[in-house]
Amino acid sequence: MFPLLVACRSVLPSAPASWWWRWLAMVLLAGWTAGCSSLPENVDRQASRAWDAPQATPLGQLTQARRDAARARSESAFSLLDSVENAFSSRVALADAARHTLDLQYYAIHADGSTEVLLEHIRAAARRGVRVRILLDDFNTVGEDAQVLRLAFERGVELRLFNPVPGSRGSLFGRVFGSLHDMERLQKRMHNKLFIADSAWGITGGRNLGDAYFGGDDKSAFVDLDVLATGAVVRQMAASFDRYWNDRLAYPVQSLLTRGDLDRLRDDGDDRAPSDGSRPPAAPAPAAQPVGAVLPEATARPNAAAAASSLGQRPAMDLRQVPLTWAPATLLADQPGKVGPGDDEADAGETVVDGLLQLMRGARQELLIISPYFVPGAEMMNVFADLRRRGVAVRVLTNSLASNDAPAAHAGYRRYRRELLAMGVELHEMRADPASAGLRDGRRSSGSGSGVSLGSTVGGSKSGFSRASLHSKAVVVDRRVAVIGSMNLDLRSQLKNSEVALLIRSATLAGQAARLIESSFARGAYRVEARGDALVWRAPPGAAFGDASSEPEADWKLRLLVDVLAPFAPDEML
Repeated sequence: MFPLLVACRSVLPSAPASWWWRWLAMVLLAGWTAGCSSLPENVDRQASRAWDAPQATPLGQLTQARRDAARARSESAFSLLDSVENAFSSRVALADAARHTLDLQYYAIHADGSTEVLLEHIRAAARRGVRVRILLDDFNTVGEDAQVLRLAFERGVELRLFNPVPGSRGSLFGRVFGSLHDMERLQKRMHNKLFIADSAWGITGGRNLGDAYFGGDDKSAFVDLDVLATGAVVRQMAASFDRYWNDRLAYPVQSLLTRGDLDRLRDDGDDRAPSDGSRPPAAPAPAAQPVGAVLPEATARPNAAAAASSLGQRPAMDLRQVPLTWAPATLLADQPGKVGPGDDEADAGETVVDGLLQLMRGARQELLIISPYFVPGAEMMNVFADLRRRGVAVRVLTNSLASNDAPAAHAGYRRYRRELLAMGVELHEMRADPASAGLRDGRRSSGSGSGVSLGSTVGGSKSGFSRASLHSKAVVVDRRVAVIGSMNLDLRSQLKNSEVALLIRSATLAGQAARLIESSFARGAYRVEARGDALVWRAPPGAAFGDASSEPEADWKLRLLVDVLAPFAPDEML
């Protein structure tokens, strides 16, 4: 039963320790209620392909003009999206500029203020004739978030659910309990993140779509990193999308539920709303177009109106002016068979994490890693040991217990912590304090390579957050190669989830990523050190916070919870 705790690690980013205790009790007491449901057979999946002439589109022509102006030999270019403002405005820019196709692939799309604004731009694209395809992992499409599926019934929009989970969509609890008979399916998720316009420009990285990723959630905010790409490599991104879109695990929404099913879910939400009328109003639509058909009033969350209002006022990124680094690159992408049942696993081939391990082995001077969930496993530990024997510096930034939204993942990480320190790996754990994570100051420039710490909120959208949580995923080798994508350095990403990443061979861009990591070391993270039998968490020099002798900023309930989970959370599930 305990692997369920890990499967839910990305669903409730702001869940406190008390929530996890309630969840644990429900798993222990209610597991016997599981029922059996099945998926439809003989589903009609009409095959389709990405746009095959990006060079003939305005976006493709912009790419060529910028390449000519830069006199670049490389056919692909990149820009780090290290602030939520640029991460959001770049997606808006791609939606607004698309003329033929928009292809989105995500693990989670949440029904909240930032999504409401972004989906209105996507619906506007569909209305002007752009073909929109959205591929969404099915784990999170429950409760309020199920209302995102209304897009499937919009003209010009196709929406498919990958590896769907049969059973109730009323709540996450009901969905999990109804799938206990099929844990293998429940555990294997499509974790890829792609946003592609006309096969000419695209975005990948750590962010899903929702307020916690774009600065609109007042409870928790993720410190994240994406990369904007244009040129030849985007065709590789589009080809990867097509493989998943046309796979037998991709189910059209209409084969699983109807608009009436969504209406009933919405009405159930209305029934559960406070009787005193305190449910917040729906977020206003940008411009003059209504968005109630996508996210009806019942899905509105307390901060939705404020987030939508602030985000709707932000201009789209100017793709003519965004700084670009031209460099050779390739896409690392898992095959859909990795997520499939039984014999499909044989078709998975080498995984993204396998490729990263091979890349790490070639490091000569330095290996920098950002991974919010860091559970190395035996093979990765052997790679680290070999690097340290050769004198290669290995430096890791991950979550502290207090900043980690997945206590079970922290239980796995701490098993390796002393051994990592003993072999000379440098461990840094990010604080949960939003100010030191760079999330309280909303006016900070993204300025790739500017030296600011990872993350900042959308200008003026929030005055602060209660907690920051690291969600960036990147590997930098010898400051010459950078890999940015959806993968964590854990056994779940290696063995269970499908992932995608861009491998970029550029000293310029790798240097920018390295400086972002180091700035987080310098202002927002503890360095963990071994002192005899004890561990010490050292604050950076000159920091406003001090050292700690136990898991910093984590209360006794959270520490106890990790102690309880640890014996029952196998590494391969973390």
